[in-house]
Amino acid sequence: MPQLKTRMLLIDSARQLFAKQGFENTTMNDIAEASGKGRRTLYTYFKSKEEVYSAVIDGELMRISSTFLAVARKQMSPLDKLVELIFAHLSLMKEAVERNGNLRAKFFRNIWQVESVRKKYDKKEHDIFAKVLEEGVQKGDFEVDDLIFYTDIIQACAKGLEVPYIFGRLGVGMNINASRPIVTKILKRTLMRIY
Repeated sequence: MPQLKTRMLLIDSARQLFAKQGFENTTMNDIAEASGKGRRTLYTYFKSKEEVYSAVIDGELMRISSTFLAVARKQMSPLDKLVELIFAHLSLMKEAVERNGNLRAKFFRNIWQVESVRKKYDKKEHDIFAKVLEEGVQKGDFEVDDLIFYTDIIQACAKGLEVPYIFGRLGVGMNINASRPIVTKILKRTLMRIY
């Protein structure tokens, strides 16, 4: 337990420094100092600043994942749940990037490192989207001939909208609440059984 607390302290100290000073301007020594731990302790947990950065991203994604799961557990129609999950995905990513200040530039510049850390969280998110789609099929609401393919498309669309959403370029001038009916309409036309 004390080891976990120490690791979390190091990660949080690094996250705050990265957010304030930027990744490039933060050293391992800065992280050790900010955490109140020595360099030896820091190097016991992390071999490099890049490894600490990955742990920071992992922590943010873990936070996002738990909130996303809470949305998935809400009692609502499969269509409403999909819309809610898509907007939760976008809002949580935006919040994580904004919460980390100067880390934002590094996040977008080094997207491959972020993607490698994201893999396990993307899998969890994919499973949640698939479960909601399957629920819609079982209730007779959705007509989906290939569950995995539809899930892949929905997740890829949500991920593809992250950057425009974070930078405020998605539906420029449109109130975020006004975009929900549009997303709902697109999903309805794509998924709903035609009677």
